[in-house]
Amino acid sequence: VQLVESGGGLVQPGGSLRLSCVASGFTFSRYGMSWYRQAPGKERELVANINSAGGSTNYADFVKGRFTISRDNAKNTMYLQMNNLKPEDTAVYYCKAWAFGSWGQGTQVTVSS
Repeated sequence: VQLVESGGGLVQPGGSLRLSCVASGFTFSRYGMSWYRQAPGKERELVANINSAGGSTNYADFVKGRFTISRDNAKNTMYLQMNNLKPEDTAVYYCKAWAFGSWGQGTQVTVSS
């Protein structure tokens, strides 16, 4: 199982970013996926989930209405569209398949003016 996150960067408050997670080593279309994040000095927390087909999603309260999780099973890729970013969204963002314990290297998102 290999997961490679990308798309992070530095953005001003109110800005947007789109994260990607490319998966390999397993049949991507069969497994639900999640985005997590970890801010400095804090525990890793769940951001959003998506089922294998992409038809069911759920979000942590702190991102509802601002973030959208999606996936393209033909490309073995999951996305996280992040809008109206806030400084408290600053963290390393990770993707994970529900059935496996592997983590990618993460992608840094920094929201600052």
